[in-house]
Amino acid sequence: MSAQQIFDEFLKGLSNTSVLEYVAVISGIVSVWYSRKENILVYPTGLVNTIIYVYLSFKYHLLGEASVNFYYTVMSIYGWWLWARKDQQQHHIVTIKYSSAKEWVQQLIFFAVFYVAIYFALSYLKQSFATGAIPWADALASSSAFTGMWLMARKKVESWYWWIFTNICSIPLYFVKGLVFTSVYYLILLAMAFWGLFEWMRKARENKTVYA
Repeated sequence: MSAQQIFDEFLKGLSNTSVLEYVAVISGIVSVWYSRKENILVYPTGLVNTIIYVYLSFKYHLLGEASVNFYYTVMSIYGWWLWARKDQQQHHIVTIKYSSAKEWVQQLIFFAVFYVAIYFALSYLKQSFATGAIPWADALASSSAFTGMWLMARKKVESWYWWIFTNICSIPLYFVKGLVFTSVYYLILLAMAFWGLFEWMRKARENKTVYA
């Protein structure tokens, strides 16, 4: 596909973008903005985004992404509760930190288990129900997103590495499905993920100094 064809598909996709998709994209960008700021509003704004994308993902046979957004919805409620918890001195119990070597192993296993499960589930469903599914790509984006959301709820810096990987996978995946505006959305999220990573790295250093 030439650059001109890609641009033409982009314009065509934008013209076909629904109001619902616009709302999902805007709420998602706002949510990531709050995430970077370590603001608890990341979760209520994120819930608007995830609930809409559960519907859109089913509609476009992105079943892995549908499962991810359902998981996001559940984890948003959990993360909302976790981020709100404070000790007797009114300090937040969960603070931004780096993962230990053991936690790195855990998250890699977490990713691998979900990738295998989603890949084989989609390969099976593709035969009769979701003929438009792309098992390997959908599973890659979905399992990395599962991992990133789990780590974000626990305020681990490494969550941003997984978000960066998820966004890179999602940009072409949504483009080929015709959700062009969502593809652009993931491009914006990719840039914001690098911004969030540097911000959380700085805060992790500050927290290490404060709690050492």
